[in-house]
Amino acid sequence: MLGTIVNTGAILIGSFVGMAAGKRLPARIKEILMQGLGLCIIYLGMSMALEGTRPLVTVACVALGALTGEMMQIERLLEKMAEKLKGLMGSASPTFVEGFVTATIIYLVGAMMILGCIDDGVKHDPTLLFTKSILDGAASLALASTLGIGVAFSALSVLVVQGGLTLAASHMLFLKAPAVLNALTSTGGILVMAIGLNILDLKKIRTGNLAPAIVYAVLAGLYWS
Repeated sequence: MLGTIVNTGAILIGSFVGMAAGKRLPARIKEILMQGLGLCIIYLGMSMALEGTRPLVTVACVALGALTGEMMQIERLLEKMAEKLKGLMGSASPTFVEGFVTATIIYLVGAMMILGCIDDGVKHDPTLLFTKSILDGAASLALASTLGIGVAFSALSVLVVQGGLTLAASHMLFLKAPAVLNALTSTGGILVMAIGLNILDLKKIRTGNLAPAIVYAVLAGLYWS
């Protein structure tokens, strides 16, 4: 759990530093920072997606994930959770929900999270999650400077989901299979690209409703293994 605890702390620190800096930044600076971040996120997602060796599997996973997520209304559930947290905090931030949902998906989608949890849970080696902590901390700083405290509360999602996966890792070694990681990385890359498009305000994509694609990617990877 050490890796997840450090990761959670990095997100909180990055978020609070970002919020403090954001109050001192002119609106035009915040806008160009978010545009730059959006472009970088699209680049990262595209790089991940292009690592896939079975593009049709990736397409099928995203399509099935979209249908499943839309029927389950996952995005709405995330928004309701964020609204409850916002109410408990008494926050008046108009971007609380957007910050929480965006950051949660960024931090919990990707092979680095899966591999890091397995290494930490099975081999007690948190090195990969320490590396992820640096990346997430930097992302939190940039996101929170514009989207505010909702980004900080995504640390709760990381603590629960990533921590739970770390504790269960000894029973989930199948996730390290190359075919699973390949499908997971390429499918996750599509979701990350969707987040970048949202940040750039090019198209509003309900990225939360795409999340089941990750489950389908794992199943597809197990099949091809």
